[in-house]
Amino acid sequence: MSDFDQRAVSVIRGLAMDAPHAARSGHQGTAMSLAPLAHVLYSRIMSYDADHPDWSDRDRFVLSAGHASILQYSLLHLAGFGLTLDDLRRFRQWGSSTPGHPEVGHTAGVEVTTGPLGQGVANMVGMAIAESQLRTRYGAEIFDHHIFGIAGDGDLSEGLSHEAASLAGHLGLGKIIICYDDNHITIDGETELALSDRAPERFRSYGWHVEELGEVGEDCDALEAGIRRAMAVTDKPSLVVIRTIIGTPATASANTPGAHGYAIKDEEIAATKTIMGLPADETFYVPADIVDTYRHVGRRGGADREAWNVRIAAFDGDRTELEAQLTGTGVPGWEESLPAFDDGVSVATRVASNNVLQALVGVVPGLTGGGADLTGNTGTVIKDHGVFSAANPGGRQIYFGVREHAMGAIANGMALHGGALPVVGTFLVFADYMRGAVRLAALSEARSIFVWSHDSVGVGEDGPTHQPVEQIASLRAIPGLRVIRPADANETVAAWKIAVESGGPTALILSRQNLPVLPGTAAGDVSAGGYVLREVADAQITLVGTGSEVSVCIDAAKLLAAEGIVARVVSLPCWELFEASSLEHRLAVLPVGVPSIAVEAGVSQGWHRWVDDVVAIDRFGASAPGDTVMRELGINPENVAARAAALLTN
Repeated sequence: MSDFDQRAVSVIRGLAMDAPHAARSGHQGTAMSLAPLAHVLYSRIMSYDADHPDWSDRDRFVLSAGHASILQYSLLHLAGFGLTLDDLRRFRQWGSSTPGHPEVGHTAGVEVTTGPLGQGVANMVGMAIAESQLRTRYGAEIFDHHIFGIAGDGDLSEGLSHEAASLAGHLGLGKIIICYDDNHITIDGETELALSDRAPERFRSYGWHVEELGEVGEDCDALEAGIRRAMAVTDKPSLVVIRTIIGTPATASANTPGAHGYAIKDEEIAATKTIMGLPADETFYVPADIVDTYRHVGRRGGADREAWNVRIAAFDGDRTELEAQLTGTGVPGWEESLPAFDDGVSVATRVASNNVLQALVGVVPGLTGGGADLTGNTGTVIKDHGVFSAANPGGRQIYFGVREHAMGAIANGMALHGGALPVVGTFLVFADYMRGAVRLAALSEARSIFVWSHDSVGVGEDGPTHQPVEQIASLRAIPGLRVIRPADANETVAAWKIAVESGGPTALILSRQNLPVLPGTAAGDVSAGGYVLREVADAQITLVGTGSEVSVCIDAAKLLAAEGIVARVVSLPCWELFEASSLEHRLAVLPVGVPSIAVEAGVSQGWHRWVDDVVAIDRFGASAPGDTVMRELGINPENVAARAAALLTN
C-alpha cells in the first residue's frame, strides 16, 4: 500500500474505535477489519460526487452489514458528504446524523436503511433491476453504474439473502458486486458453531461469478484488482470473498467474538493506535492532509457527473417521460387514464386493481413489478410491456417466484434507487413473510406499493392457514405504512391514485371474491381516509365498514330501517389518512353523540379507537366456502343489524 493508503486506513480504524468508545455502544471490529476494503471502494473504485450525493448515474454503495455503520460514516466524513467530526463524536446519540445503523434520508451518502441482516443484499438486487431497466430504456450513455455492497456471515446466513441471490443469478444482474466479509466470527462465537456450508459454492450454484481472494484484507492493491475483475463480468452478479480478521490490529480483541460489538476500550485503544502510528492519547484523529486528499477524491466524480450532464442535455428522447420515470410519477394528465366502474357491477377488488395497474403502466413509466408466484391471483400482471429477464432487461413484468421476503426488500431497493415505482403482490396472509421488508419500507419512506389480496376469511376452503385475520391490524401497527382496504372497484381506483401521488409505502388490501360497486363510492373521498357513504336525517347509529364489509353495512342498514332504526353508513378504507384529516372532517364522519359500530372480517384490535363496538373475528377461520365462513363467523347483515340494535339498547 502507498503511504496515503496506509495512513488513511489507520485513521479510519482509529475512528472505528473512538466513536463507539465515546458512545459506550457500537460495533468496532467489523469496521476496523473492513477499513482497507471501504477505503479502496471510496478512493479507487466507485464513481460518486460528494457535493451531489443524489446524482442519478452514481454508483451505489450498500452496507448490508449495517452494524458497522461507523465505517461508512468515517468514509462519508473523509470524502466530504457533510458529516463533521462532531457528528462522529455524537455517534448513536439523540438527534445525531450518525445513528446506530445507516438510515437513508437521514445521512447524506446513505442509499438504504440497513441493519436487519440480509435486507441490504436484497436491496442491491432491486437497485440493479432499476439500473438495468433504465439502461435498457434510455441507453448506457445515460444510465450505466454499479451497485457495490458489503455483506457478512450474518447477511448470508439469513434466508432473505438466499432468496435474493437466487433471483439475481437467474436474472443475470451483472452490475451487482457484493464484497463478502468472511471473518468467521459471530456474536455467539466462531461461525463454525452453526455454519458449515460453503458460500462461494452456493453462490456459484445461483449463477454468480465468484472471486475468492483469500487473506488479502490488508492489501489494497489485491482488493482493487479482485473487484475490478468482478466488474469486468457483465452477465452475472459477482461475489468477492475476502478473508478478514475482525478487529485487526487490536492487541487483544482481534479475532474474538467480543470484537463484533463494543470491546476495545481505553488501554487497548491506545496500544492499537500506537501500532498503527496514530497519537495514542488523541481521539478522533484525522490529519489535515488526509482530509484534503480525501476531499479531492470525494469530488473527483464531479467530472463524471458533469460529463453525464452534457450527455443528458443532448438526450433526444422523451424528456417528459424520463422526468416522470426518475420521480416515480405519471406523465402530465396521467389521471385521465384511470378507469371508472358503473354502480351495480360485481368485481373483486384484486381484479379492479389489475385493471388500474394495466391502465397506468403506459402513463406512469416507472411502474414495474409483479407477484411472488401469485401474479395472476393478486392482479399484478403487467401485459404488453415485456417480462424482465437476462435476455430482456427492460421488461416491466417481474416474476419473483416464491420469495415473498426478498420480493419486498427488492421493491424497496428499486424505489430507493430511483427510476422505478415498484408494485409487488402476494396473499395477505403471507404479508407475515414480508414483514421485515415492509417495516423497513416504512422506516425508509420507500415508495413501494404492496398489493395483498385474498384479504379475509372469504378466501374460503383453503382454511385458517390461508385466511388472514390478524394481518390487517398488524400492518396498521407499522408507523408510516398507508394501509388502504377499498370497499369496491371505484375505491380501488382512488387507492391507486393515492399510491402514485404520495410519498412512502402503500398497502392495498384486496378481496378475492366479487364485490358490488356501491352507489356513491366514485365520489367518495378516499384520500381523507373515510367518508359518509349513506347519509340520513336523524341518524340513530353509524355503521362503519372497510373492504367487503361496507356492502354488509349497507344491507344491515336496510334491515335496521325495516325495524324503524335509522342508520348511516361510513366507509373507512384507511385509518392513517383518516387520522391525518382535519378534526372537522373526522367529526363530520363520526359525529359525537351518534353510537357507532364497525364491521371488519378480522380481529377487533384497534377499532375501539374509532367506534363504540365492533363486529369482528377474534379467532382463526375455518375451511368451508367463503360465504359460509363469513356467515358462520358473524360477518353478515343480520348479525350486524342485531349487534347495532343491541348497542342502542345498552
